[in-house]
Amino acid sequence: MLLSTSACLYGFAGGGLPSHIRTVAILPFDNQTAEPALTQEVSEAVQNAMERRLGLRLASEASADAVVRGTIVRYEPDLLLAHQAGPAGNVSVTRRRVRLTLRVEIFDQREGRPLWQRTGLVIDGEYDPPQEIEGRKVALEKLVSDIVDGAQSQW
Repeated sequence: MLLSTSACLYGFAGGGLPSHIRTVAILPFDNQTAEPALTQEVSEAVQNAMERRLGLRLASEASADAVVRGTIVRYEPDLLLAHQAGPAGNVSVTRRRVRLTLRVEIFDQREGRPLWQRTGLVIDGEYDPPQEIEGRKVALEKLVSDIVDGAQSQW
């Protein structure tokens, strides 16, 4: 008795970066805000995410499989979120929000095409006054999650 087997050549590839993307260059984000520290903070947060969460190795722009670049378009550090009226009619702010607006792109240098991009990406981080730095950290964590989720959602 002769048995015939056939292999199914159709496969389903889930999300994630293409298999040829193993290295990444993180370019310093252009900063159109009055907060100079954001350039380094955003770049470091994105770099850590690419290495730790996506498992990519850092490389120079010339040799990287992919490049992450972006622009910090707006920074609003002091948005009122909640307040409370005091006994003498004065108002105290109990919660504030930091808001970052960015353009971000992950570009596949081998294929010459964007893998993921967002314009007008708005990221918020809440904080108790006067802890603006804490709100910024929350916003950067959300930014990194959005970028990683976006990169992993590619087909």
